[in-house]
Amino acid sequence: MSPGAQLLRFLLAASLLAAAPVRAQTNDPNLTPEQLDCLSRATAATSGDCLKPGARPTPGGPAPEGGRLPGAVSLPELLVDLFPNPGDFPGVPSGGQSAVPLPTPNPQRGPAAPADPSAGGAPAVASATPQASPGGTPPGSLATSVLAAPPRAVSGAFVPDEVLATVDGGPAVAQAVAADFGLEIRSQRQSALLGTSLVRFGIPDGRPVGVVLAQLAGDGRTTSREPNHIYDLQQAAASPSFAFQRISLDEAEANGENVGVAVIDTAIDDTHPALEGVIAASFDAMPGVKVTARDHATSVAGLIAGTGTFKGMAPGSKVFHARAFEGGKSNMEVILNALDWAAEQDVRIVNMSFVGPKNALLEQACLAARARGLILVAAAGNNGPGAPYGYPAAYDGVIAVTATDARDGLMKQANRGPYVYVSAPGVDVLAPVGGGTDLVTGTSFAAAVVSGAIANLLHREPERSAAWVEKALAATATDLGDKGRDTDFGFGLINTKAAQAAKE
Repeated sequence: MSPGAQLLRFLLAASLLAAAPVRAQTNDPNLTPEQLDCLSRATAATSGDCLKPGARPTPGGPAPEGGRLPGAVSLPELLVDLFPNPGDFPGVPSGGQSAVPLPTPNPQRGPAAPADPSAGGAPAVASATPQASPGGTPPGSLATSVLAAPPRAVSGAFVPDEVLATVDGGPAVAQAVAADFGLEIRSQRQSALLGTSLVRFGIPDGRPVGVVLAQLAGDGRTTSREPNHIYDLQQAAASPSFAFQRISLDEAEANGENVGVAVIDTAIDDTHPALEGVIAASFDAMPGVKVTARDHATSVAGLIAGTGTFKGMAPGSKVFHARAFEGGKSNMEVILNALDWAAEQDVRIVNMSFVGPKNALLEQACLAARARGLILVAAAGNNGPGAPYGYPAAYDGVIAVTATDARDGLMKQANRGPYVYVSAPGVDVLAPVGGGTDLVTGTSFAAAVVSGAIANLLHREPERSAAWVEKALAATATDLGDKGRDTDFGFGLINTKAAQAAKE
């Protein structure tokens, strides 16, 4: 038992003993009624007198020689029983870490779902021994206590041995946090959109992500703490393109000149004929990771700004390409890096054809980008009607796009929800791929069609704000599904011609 626990028990026992006299208790069947009556009114100190024939207790009198009565239970022992060591609980070894994770409520799926240990469902009753930083808080203090906050239930896929945190201060502060909590710094940079230092901490000792997030929550040097969530590109399995016709955009008049569009995606095939002269700048947010695929970004960029033999929705627009995905996957730290880069470029639109779980850092970055006047377009998701909301599409200020087919029917795999804003062609649309063109399907490509349509609007009237664009798209959309905005199609299928004619 730790000295702190012993002191707590002593103080509780002392306060209770001072508040009321302790009565001796026994179940001995050989005592006479007079002795039992005596014991019921005696104190622990005078109970011995009740065993003498004819004796009556004297309150405050001397205790009997040899200690308390057989079978008597004193209050200090009860206090010890009420506050057992952590190791006394079933399923919790003497070290304090639960061997069997306890149920943790899932905010998205309601109560009674057992928690995933890797997602922080196990109770935080122990932690790695923290190392004190120079001049910092000593190990074992309240600043580094694991009991500062309960473990956090983490939803969505995430890197299992990393957390992200924003830290006020320079590298020395981040290093001190890492030392105090048994972490390692894997990357650190100043984020323009977050306005602070973003640190990717590694967890070398195997603690669950949820436990580490709870530990960091009690430390004032970190302002935000999030999992390093995983995000997926939104392409489903694969008619000449019907997109122009369905969104009421005259192919002969389509034009996106002088409009910059950031595309955060896979590596890109900048040698493809459809992208000749289209890529204005490139950024690799995952250097050192081998490139294995380029088709997704090539299709997205081609649908937005394709030229030559394949014409995109907004030929003449310039693509600022950020590589942030490999094998269809990325993580939050990489995406934030790419989004920071995009926000510093000469762009009006940011296309985000990917989906992942809700993440406060991504939300903050999107809000900051929107405040800079950027128009954010994102795929609503291809995970089906019962799937959770797709992010970043579900954030305020982000245009969430779902996919429709040549008959304006909804893509079966599309996410549903009140966050869906508009619809656009995304089922079997023709797009550039390595070595030529092919039919592609997914809300990724519907988002690209909307980004291209917006580039046309801005080409005509570059002074238009993000708020005007959002309002114009919603007000002029062709209503599909239930009347008005619905959870399947949003406001409906975009109508570029009508949006161009929209007034304030």
